[in-house]
Amino acid sequence: MNENLSPFKEIAASNQWSAILPEISLAVLALGLLVLEVFFPRHRRILIPRIAIGGQLVVLAAVLLFYRDGAGFLGQETFAGMLFHDQAGQAMRVFFLLSSLLVGYLATVSLAGKPVPKVEFFHILLVVTAALMLLAQSNHFVMFFIALETVTIGFYVLVSYLRYQSISLEAGLKYLILSGVSTAILLFGIALLYGIAGNPLLAGASPDPMNFGALNAFLKNHPENSLALAGMAMVIVGVGFKIAAFPFQIWVPDVYQGASTPVTAFLAVASKAAGFAVLLILVLKVFQPMEAVLVPLLSVLAALTILFGNIAALTQRNTKRLMGLSGVAHAGYLMVGVIASLYVPWAQGAVLFYLFAYLLASFAVFGVMAHLSPEDGTGDELDDYLSLAGDRPFLGAVLVIGLGSLAGIPPLAGFIGKLLIFVAAFQAGLYWLLGVALFGVVLSIYYYFGWIRSAVFRYWKTADDEAEDKQPSRERREVTPVGRWILGGLAAATVVLGFFQGPLSTWLERL
Repeated sequence: MNENLSPFKEIAASNQWSAILPEISLAVLALGLLVLEVFFPRHRRILIPRIAIGGQLVVLAAVLLFYRDGAGFLGQETFAGMLFHDQAGQAMRVFFLLSSLLVGYLATVSLAGKPVPKVEFFHILLVVTAALMLLAQSNHFVMFFIALETVTIGFYVLVSYLRYQSISLEAGLKYLILSGVSTAILLFGIALLYGIAGNPLLAGASPDPMNFGALNAFLKNHPENSLALAGMAMVIVGVGFKIAAFPFQIWVPDVYQGASTPVTAFLAVASKAAGFAVLLILVLKVFQPMEAVLVPLLSVLAALTILFGNIAALTQRNTKRLMGLSGVAHAGYLMVGVIASLYVPWAQGAVLFYLFAYLLASFAVFGVMAHLSPEDGTGDELDDYLSLAGDRPFLGAVLVIGLGSLAGIPPLAGFIGKLLIFVAAFQAGLYWLLGVALFGVVLSIYYYFGWIRSAVFRYWKTADDEAEDKQPSRERREVTPVGRWILGGLAAATVVLGFFQGPLSTWLERL
C-alpha cells in the first residue's frame, strides 16, 4: 500500500505553496473584495477599489523584496513539474502587477460615473493578474492551458463590461467567437503533441509528455515528425491570436475600440506580454529542436505582422484602433527578438526590456486617453486632440513622450528597446527581417507624428469653431494630484530609461 502511494507522496512534496504566495494573495484579495461589498454600507463601497490597489502594492513590494531572486526556488520545478521558477518568470510577475495597478488607476478615472459594477471589475482584474503570473511560469501544457483560459474568460467579461453600449457588447462577442476558434486550434495542437510524445512505440516517449522538458527531450529525437510539426504549428497559431500576430489580428481594431479604456490598455500591454512570455518559453524550452521549421515560420509571421500593422495604421483616425494596429506592429518587432533569442542568449533580456518600455509608453498614452474621453465613449478621434498641448500642457507633454517612445525616437526608452532588438537580430544573422523591421519603423513615424502634430500644433479657428470648443468635452476629467504623479512618473521613467538602463539591464542580464 505504501509503495502504491509513494508517487503521490512525491507529488505532494513538490507542492511548494510558498513559491506561489503572491498569486495566492491576489486570489484571496479578489475574494475579499466581494466579501467587503456584502458587509460595507453603500456609501463606503468607494473604498473597495482603493483596498484592491493597496493590496496589489503590498504584493508588488513583497515580490520585489522577497521574490526578486525567486525566494530560493530559482531553477526549480514545483507542483510535479507544473511550474518552473526562473528570473524571467520573476520579471513577468513584476510586469503584470505593474500593469494591473495601472489598469486599476485607469478604471478609477474612466469608469467613474458609469452605470457598471466597480467592485466586480477589480475582482476580475485581480484574478486575471494572478492567472497571468502563473502563465508566465508554466512548465506543463495543463498549467499553460488552464492559466491561459482563466485569463481569456476574464477578458470575455472585461471587454463587454460596458454592457449598456452596443459597441462594447459587439466587441465582447467578436472576442469570444474568435478566441474560441483559436482555443480549439491550440487545444488540438496540444492533443497532437500529447499523442505523439506519449506513443510508447517511438524512441524517447515520456510518461508525462505534457511536461515542457520531457516534450523537448522527445522532439530532439524526432525533430521532423510530421504530426509533431503540425502540433507545433497549431500551438503557435493559438499563441499568435493572443499576441495579435498576422493573420490572427483581425479581432484587434474592433475589440480595442469597443472595450473601455482600462480594458483596452490591459489587452494591449498585459495580454500581449503574456503571449510573448509564453512564446519565449515554447521557442527556447520546447520547440527548439524544430528550429529548421520554426524559424522560417516565425520569420514570415513577424515580417507580415510588421508590415500589416504599420500599413493599416497609416489611415486610422480613431485613437483606440490606431493603438491596436500599432500594437500589431510592435508584436512583429517582438517576434524578431524571440527568433533572435535562439541564436543570441541576451536577446531574451532584450525582449523583456522592450516589454517594460512598451508598458511605460502605452500606459502613458492610455492615461491621457482616459482623461480626455467623455463618459459617452466619444472623444477617441485624432481631431479631439487638436491643440491639446496648449489647452492642457501636462497631458500634452505626457502624450508626446509616450507616442515618441512607441515610435522609437531617441533618447526615449522605446528607442533603446528597438535598438536592442535590432542589434540582436543583426548578430543572429536575420538581415532581411531586420530590413523589414527598419522599414516598419519608418512607416510608423507617419501616424505617430500625425497624432503628435494634432496635439502640439495650434490651428486657426473661426468663430463657429471656437463656439464648438466651448462644448464640454476635453475638460470633463481633471487630472488629480495622484494622477499627475502616476502619469508624470510614467513619462519620467520613459525618459530616464532612455538615458540610463542600469538597474533594469542588470536585472535582465541574469536571465
